[in-house]
Amino acid sequence: MTEDQKEKIEKFLQKGHMFRSFDNFKINERQDDNENTYEIEGVACVFNQPTVLFEHNGYEIKEVVDRNAFKDADISDVIFNYNHGGRVFARTRNDSLHLEVKEDGVHVRLRFDPNDEGHMQLYRDIQKGLIDKMSYRYTVTDDGEVYDPETHTWTVLKIKKLYDVSAVDIPAYDSTSIYARSLAYLQKEAKEKLDSDIKRRRVRQRNIAEAIKIELDLENNRN
Repeated sequence: MTEDQKEKIEKFLQKGHMFRSFDNFKINERQDDNENTYEIEGVACVFNQPTVLFEHNGYEIKEVVDRNAFKDADISDVIFNYNHGGRVFARTRNDSLHLEVKEDGVHVRLRFDPNDEGHMQLYRDIQKGLIDKMSYRYTVTDDGEVYDPETHTWTVLKIKKLYDVSAVDIPAYDSTSIYARSLAYLQKEAKEKLDSDIKRRRVRQRNIAEAIKIELDLENNRN
């Protein structure tokens, strides 16, 4: 990934865009009407299946995509490209990229143009395993995700828009956004716990002080 591509990814992250990688895809080559066709198909997003994103302080931060997360998502114009930038190889708007939301997840299928050397070069790189990851970029609605501190799990409830599916070489940025949000949440949670502990201690100290005052008043009355 070039520095320009990294800079572009950083700008996406600053806008609240998120990225998730997947490797459960396959390439197909077959003859169709005496012509070779070259396709990639896979499942970009699997529903209700916890995925470990990273580790923090000895425990795993996980994510689950709810099976209804794509119910109202905008998937009207999704593109397929390389490293989430550069040339567009396929898109849903002209029917060269197919997306289908099924019971188990979001299925992706695209066809390469055998007469386009750029298409075939990318296909060969994927076939050789030089590129072995895919990634998709999306945003969620304002109330589109929740975090459970007990299980350390983010649940994606409502995806707002799916922008692209991309072949990626090094998806190092994959968990950057979720890590930043999780860390911010954990810091907020720790601060709230500290504030709560301080408040409880103050209440306890006040109660003790009041109890001592009552005892002293009783003692004075007895005397």
